[in-house]
Amino acid sequence: MKYVKYGKTNKEVSVVGFGGLRFDLTKSNEENAELVKYAYDKGINYFDTAPGYCDDRSEDILGVAFRQLLKEGKKDFYISTKGKPTVYDTSEKAISAVKKSIKRLGVDKIDFYNVWCLRKMEHYELAMKKGGQYEGLLKCKEEGLIDHIVFSSHQPGDEVVEVLNQNNFEGVTMGINILNFSYRWNGVDHAYKNSYGVVAMNPLSGGSIPNHEKELSFLASKGETATQAALRFNITCPQITITLVGFGSKEDIDDACKIADTGKIFNDDDINELKNKLGKDMNEICTGCGYCKECPMEINIPGYMLLYNEKQMFKKTNEEMIDLVYGLEYWNYSSNTKKFAADCIQCGKCQEECTQHLSIMDRLREIAYWEEKGTNTVMI
Repeated sequence: MKYVKYGKTNKEVSVVGFGGLRFDLTKSNEENAELVKYAYDKGINYFDTAPGYCDDRSEDILGVAFRQLLKEGKKDFYISTKGKPTVYDTSEKAISAVKKSIKRLGVDKIDFYNVWCLRKMEHYELAMKKGGQYEGLLKCKEEGLIDHIVFSSHQPGDEVVEVLNQNNFEGVTMGINILNFSYRWNGVDHAYKNSYGVVAMNPLSGGSIPNHEKELSFLASKGETATQAALRFNITCPQITITLVGFGSKEDIDDACKIADTGKIFNDDDINELKNKLGKDMNEICTGCGYCKECPMEINIPGYMLLYNEKQMFKKTNEEMIDLVYGLEYWNYSSNTKKFAADCIQCGKCQEECTQHLSIMDRLREIAYWEEKGTNTVMI
């Protein structure tokens, strides 16, 4: 495993991090913890989680693993968790959230605590208000409950730069992958040049890359798959400190660690070549984060947005999308309540939550047209 220094801190972190958003919820916490311990044994020492991940089980799963590691005298790992300024909007709430996470994780402090899910500057300003979340996190840091205050951003690169220039954080966590990196790359580059830690989440674009290996083969070098190329892009780029991977198996961990050890680095020339290959449309693909799922009509918005990727990524025509709506069952874009795109009431809640700032309501109107022309009976 390759290790690098996280920004200006003295912490040597693995370039591959364990993303705690993809645990198999059909398994027990103890079974999932075994995968965490395996990752540690392979050299991964950075573990990322958040309250609410995996039906609010992620912190507890990691807690099982950490307690076992600590019992064995293994203390050389780092923990990242998060709190939203929209939820913990006072100093008191922020302090309480930190203490709750520490208890669940079975440790005595959080190494990296993220002001979570900044999607626009108003969220940053909310966190920084007098008596707000940031003030509480500073108190936690003074008490030794937090080592480093960082932030998790879904903003465009220019806004990431704007936040970093306020000098309130030591690093940033961002959605960065081989398809949409240009959307935030100026933020990545600025952070790197100014010695901030850069943690990349969602390296496989919410599964879009593995699901389109053939179509995205142009991204890969000889002898590798598109998925391997995507992981190699994130893991080997010098500008990215840590790449968070949501592992599903020991084999997934082995593959990522092998790329960290042997993968050919993406240099500036490679990155510029990628930009020319991809074009601007890749900045507007759905990454499958699922934040848009809060729909009062119970429409499966995340599924529909992944469906729309077929048009956005591969320039499919309306006729092709109508055929896709009619026959493609693996997307499962209609929920159990059998709600469809035409049931959207245009309330805008999904669009407000979108981390990619996509025009979700416009896309739903397009999809409703495809469904009307195709069929109103979805095969699932």
